Amino acid sequence: MEISPIYHNSRPEGELPAQEAAAFDFLDSLGIDYERVTHELADTMEKCDDVSAVLGVDVCKNLFLCNRQKTSFYLLCMPPHKAFHTKDLSHQIGSARLSFAPEQLWELLHCTPGSATILGLMNDDENRVQLLIDKETYEAEYFSCHPCLCTSTIKLKTSDVKNVLLPKVHHEPIVVEL
Repeated sequence: MEISPIYHNSRPEGELPAQEAAAFDFLDSLGIDYERVTHELADTMEKCDDVSAVLGVDVCKNLFLCNRQKTSFYLLCMPPHKAFHTKDLSHQIGSARLSFAPEQLWELLHCTPGSATILGLMNDDENRVQLLIDKETYEAEYFSCHPCLCTSTIKLKTSDVKNVLLPKVHHEPIVVEL
C-alpha cells in the first residue's frame, strides 16, 4: 500500500469529501494537534497494519453496533489485535444481542463502513450513540483513527481525545475490558 509521508496539523490537499473536511475543521477548531497520512482505501484492519507502522501507533478498531431492536447504538473503540466477543461486551454494558449496524452508520455519524471513527461523534447532536472504549485503548498514549473517511488516518494524543474532543461532543465514554 502506498502511504504518504507524515504531515503535522495538515489536512489532505485539494477538495475533500464533506465528512472528511468537517473532521479536519473540527480538529482545527479545537486546536488539537495531529499527525496525518494519506493512503489507498484502508477499510479493514489488515490494510491498516501498514498505516500503523508508518504512524508508529496501532490504528484503532472501531465497530458500530446496535441492540436487537435497533434503539440503542454503540461505537466501540478497541485495539486491533483484540478479539471481539459480543457476549462479553453485552454483559458489561447490559445490552443483549448486539450486532453490527452499517445502515445507521451514515445517519448517525456520517461515516461509511470501514470509516467508523470517534470523530463521527461530532455529528451525533442527539447523543444517540454511546461511546465504548476498551481500557487498553483508553489508557494508551496515542489514539489513531480515520477522519470520517478511510483514505487518511490521524494520530492524536489520547489525553486530547479525553479532555478536549469528547467533552466538546458531549459523549462520556464507558470504559470496557475486552
